[in-house]
Amino acid sequence: MSHSEDALRESLFGHTPVVADSAFVSRLSYLVGEVAVGERASLWPFTCLRGDGGSGGVIVGDETNVQEFSMLHGADIGNDVTVGHSVVVDYATVEDHSLVGMNSCVLRDAIVESNCIVAAGAVVLQGQTVPEGHLAYGAPAQTKPLSDDQRDEIDRVHEHYVELSRGYKETGRFE
Repeated sequence: MSHSEDALRESLFGHTPVVADSAFVSRLSYLVGEVAVGERASLWPFTCLRGDGGSGGVIVGDETNVQEFSMLHGADIGNDVTVGHSVVVDYATVEDHSLVGMNSCVLRDAIVESNCIVAAGAVVLQGQTVPEGHLAYGAPAQTKPLSDDQRDEIDRVHEHYVELSRGYKETGRFE
């Protein structure tokens, strides 16, 4: 492990981040404490994953991407999820195959069920549940069923980031 990796993956309170070998983690990401990053997941520059709380760490599922300037604190993020730029997920859950749009917030004890989109700028309130197959939009978030085009967008963005991260990982210059 290089010096820069040591500085960006810090142990805390007896927990050390665990990252799958197949994951792409930018050397400009910060992981501390109880953090687990799944297979073929990607953490882009300036992401912060803080597993330092008493009520749980951070889990990032397989093939999930967390984009620039996002902060996950005590978050449980499922498989095949896109977490857009500048997102905050604070002690909340985002289930499989969902997309959390840029500059949105998912607050304490909120649940975004599978196959959902949280629109850019939306605020999912503390304790709120976004039902499976719904779009959450606005602040505070309201919900409505996804359209077929929106369902396709979840797949398109997910597949794009899995492929993009593979290319970055192969170069070895950014890890």
